[in-house]
Amino acid sequence: MNAEAELSRRPLLVVDGANVVGSVPDGWWRDRRGAAERLRDRLAAHGGPADGPFPGPYEIVLVVEGRARGVGSVPGVRVEEAPGSGDDLIAELARRAHGRPCLVITADRELRRRVEEAGAHCAGPRSLPGA
Repeated sequence: MNAEAELSRRPLLVVDGANVVGSVPDGWWRDRRGAAERLRDRLAAHGGPADGPFPGPYEIVLVVEGRARGVGSVPGVRVEEAPGSGDDLIAELARRAHGRPCLVITADRELRRRVEEAGAHCAGPRSLPGA
C-alpha cells in the first residue's frame, strides 16, 4: 500500500488552530504565527488525543487563518490555510471525510454543531496531549 492510501485509511483529526491557540492565555496574540507553529510542533510530537473516539494514529490537519498564515506543514501534520473563515474550511474538511472517522478539536459551539451535522465527532482543546 502506498503512503497516500495508508494515510487515507487513518482517522482524520482536524484542529481549529485559532480556537486551540486562543484557549491558553500565554501571549499568543503577540505572535499568532509563532503560536500556531508551537501547536503544529506539539501535534507532530504527540499526535491526537490518546482517549479519543477513534484509535490512532491520525492523519492530522491543522487549520490556520488570519495572521497565523504562513505556517508550513511538517511530517505528521498538514497545515491548511483558510482563504477566509477557518470555520468554513474545517466544516468543509469534515464534509469531505465521506464516512471516514473524523474528529474535530475546537471549543467553538457553532462550529461543533456544523461538523457534527457532517458526521464528525468533536473534542475540546484540552483533549490534546500537552494541553
